[in-house]
Amino acid sequence: MKVLLDTCTFLWMTSGDGRLSEEATRLIIDPNNEVFLSTVSTWEISVKHALGRLPLPADPIHYLPKLRRDHAIDSLPLDEESTLYLGKLPPLHRDPFDRMLICQAIVGGLALVTPDEAITQYPVRALW
Repeated sequence: MKVLLDTCTFLWMTSGDGRLSEEATRLIIDPNNEVFLSTVSTWEISVKHALGRLPLPADPIHYLPKLRRDHAIDSLPLDEESTLYLGKLPPLHRDPFDRMLICQAIVGGLALVTPDEAITQYPVRALW
């Protein structure tokens, strides 16, 4: 299965935060799954870090790719088809980063690993 990590899922997983569900952990560590972190998430983390709202132990430019590699997570680039799909989403969720992750999951046929229940209002496979 191809799984896309929500930004908070990635941060909780890489920091050892106890909020990660058993199901999310199982999906991430299953060697049969392809696990992705979207460039949308790295953008979100970088923005929040620059605004002082998300402290990190190191600069995101080096820290995030290293975390991804250390945890065997592939990068998912933002593609044109996903950005254009945004126009098809009803405005049920207000977070622009989450809305784009939803588009990427739908267009790419990925399951989105997220605790965000608002995402389940969309036709995306959301797992937690």
